[in-house]
Amino acid sequence: MTNPAVDKAGLHFAFWPGTLRARLFLILFLGLAVAYGLSFSILFFERYTSAKAVMLGTLESDLATSIAVIDRLPAAERPAWLDRLSRGNYRLELGAGIPGIPDMSGHGAEIAARIEEAAGHQFPLTVEAIPGANGRLQGHLTLSDGSPLTIDVTPRGVMPLASWLPYVFAVQMLLLVACTWLVVSHAFRPLGDLAAAADALDPNAKSDPISESGPREVAHAARAFNAMRDRIAHHLEERVQILAAISHDLQTPIARMRLRVEMADESPERDKLVSDLREIEMLVKDGIAYARSSHGNGEKTSRIDLSSFIDSIAYDYQDTGKAVAVVGPVYGTISTKPHALRRILTNAIDNAVKFAGAAELSVERGTGGETVLTVLDRGPGIPEEMLVAAMQPFVRLEQSRNRETGGTGLGLAIAQQLATALGGNVRLYNRNGGGLAVELTLR
Repeated sequence: MTNPAVDKAGLHFAFWPGTLRARLFLILFLGLAVAYGLSFSILFFERYTSAKAVMLGTLESDLATSIAVIDRLPAAERPAWLDRLSRGNYRLELGAGIPGIPDMSGHGAEIAARIEEAAGHQFPLTVEAIPGANGRLQGHLTLSDGSPLTIDVTPRGVMPLASWLPYVFAVQMLLLVACTWLVVSHAFRPLGDLAAAADALDPNAKSDPISESGPREVAHAARAFNAMRDRIAHHLEERVQILAAISHDLQTPIARMRLRVEMADESPERDKLVSDLREIEMLVKDGIAYARSSHGNGEKTSRIDLSSFIDSIAYDYQDTGKAVAVVGPVYGTISTKPHALRRILTNAIDNAVKFAGAAELSVERGTGGETVLTVLDRGPGIPEEMLVAAMQPFVRLEQSRNRETGGTGLGLAIAQQLATALGGNVRLYNRNGGGLAVELTLR
């Protein structure tokens, strides 16, 4: 079994989606998200670098001014000026300060260099890091009169983020998802319409062509699909016409052959030839019926009473001694082609009587207002794998319905053709407990 997480190149993706729409959406979204993230990272780094340069420059100039003022003040006045000369990211203290360690990070080394520049290399200076103080530094220097001065530096974030920024980022990502999905949906909507039209393709049924509007590529694909459908319908029409022509032309020579055989002397060979000619004649008639059924036989639509119509079919069979019964109540009217509908039901009933000995007719109304007519039997049924093939022309199911029972393999095909002409469809299914059901749905 093919692993859906492995593409044609043999690459493994744990969460690779299975639909082309989802794959394209994922590729576009990830590409745009990565590009957006790179742009944001570049802007963040540029702002960080600029803000750090401004912060360090301001720290150097402010410290140089503060140290110069403190050095020139009398010792008695210095305590009163400490708060005035301190700033948000550093504070001046008289005294030796807190012992630290000389080992500092790269950021700490940059600040230490700025402190040394601020001191102007006029005062002996030692910069140490305070352990466990989250980047806190202290610069120790001695003023001109020998008094110790401590510069307590607490670095702040060089680029504070606004509280609303995460919400803006979330809105941008949602907008990115919405726009990407809109683009993908717009691009794949025509492809979905084309796939739906391909699934519903039925050359025997008249339907409107798909729209050829939209972008050039989409319009070209739609025109190609419509042309393909027309070609298929034309080929099928030619096939049916050939079948009808051959079947019609065979009737005359078959009639002559049968007349000559019947005029011959009685013999077992004569009886066999008559039987063979009768079988050929039946095949020819069914071929003509199949060819005509594709066009609905030109019959006009009329409204009929279902109860009278179904009862008349059942009575015709009962008059000839065949077990055909109507199951359940039948009521209402329907607009249809009566002769075509009768041909569909009689084909199904003939098969049921031939292979099961009896048939039942039921009529129901579907939830969508459609009329469902079903012919049921308790015969051998049809193997599940052959249910679809049984609707094809000239298909005979040898396992359960051998050639000795007769038939040309066109009965169900004719029924399907006529049902299509009536705007409905025929479905076969095996009944619980044995037997076959031929279900005709008319909308």
